[in-house]
Amino acid sequence: MTSQVAEPESAYETAQSQLRGVATMLDLDAGLTEILASPKRELTVRFPVRMDNGTTRVFTGYRVQHNEARGPVKGGLRYSPMVNLDEVRALAMWMTWKCALVNIPYGGAKGGVTVDPRSLSEGELERMTRRYAAEISIIIGPERDIPAPDVGTDGRIMAWIMDTYSMQHGHSVPGVVTGKPVELGGSYGRLEATGRGVAYTTAEACKRQRLSLRGTSVAVQGFGNVGSVTARLLAQAGAKVVAVSDSHGGVYNPNGLDIEALYAHRADGGILAEHPIEHDDVTNEELLQLPVDILIPAALEGQVTEQIAAKVRCKMVV
Repeated sequence: MTSQVAEPESAYETAQSQLRGVATMLDLDAGLTEILASPKRELTVRFPVRMDNGTTRVFTGYRVQHNEARGPVKGGLRYSPMVNLDEVRALAMWMTWKCALVNIPYGGAKGGVTVDPRSLSEGELERMTRRYAAEISIIIGPERDIPAPDVGTDGRIMAWIMDTYSMQHGHSVPGVVTGKPVELGGSYGRLEATGRGVAYTTAEACKRQRLSLRGTSVAVQGFGNVGSVTARLLAQAGAKVVAVSDSHGGVYNPNGLDIEALYAHRADGGILAEHPIEHDDVTNEELLQLPVDILIPAALEGQVTEQIAAKVRCKMVV
């Protein structure tokens, strides 16, 4: 007799169950719960892009606006092979909660394209971005929906979106996106803001747990805009960062890693595991199970599965 392994729930199913659980705790009105459980607007677009070799490839993109009761909607854009409508729905819903939690007058939205941006040339990436921006321009705008960078996107991509949108309106519209270059009206410190927030939260959590950050062992899964900045700031604060990883795998040294050297290596396009620094190779799954004080999952969602959670050995997950 074989045992049946349940399929992991999608991100949207997770978001729905979280909402309904909290609604029960708060004795929320059933009608209001249904409103909050349903994204207000969903746009799926399929658009052709000319590739460098002369062929045409059709991409699929999404933009979901969850709730605009508090004001214009706001949320990032992802370029990833994993992007699908359910994931975007969940991320839009979570953006609504985040904006409400910090009491800013925005609702939640999210979007993205199903693509590995690393597989495209710069010209292909720009043409795809501009066509995607043109397709979703019917629902975005400074007073309607303001995209931002997320996984696989950056300030350069925001600049292309801003320029495409501005050309359609006949004048510069810098407010259509955030996370754009400073030269185009972007904010200083925007690139590092998320990772800095994680570092501040970690430090505050240590204070509340009466745990000294200095010498505390830390493992960070993900070494992109969030994880790399978090690791650097915690190392500068005296924490002992013993493991970090990227999509290819990770490096581990129980005595601590030279995060500045790894950061520079990654900024030059290098793979962490290929750095000559003294280390043991670890997989992303193994990193989550290391015996550390603090574990920071800073990669894509859904990494700490039910099976992994049972093997996590840290004192604190941030």
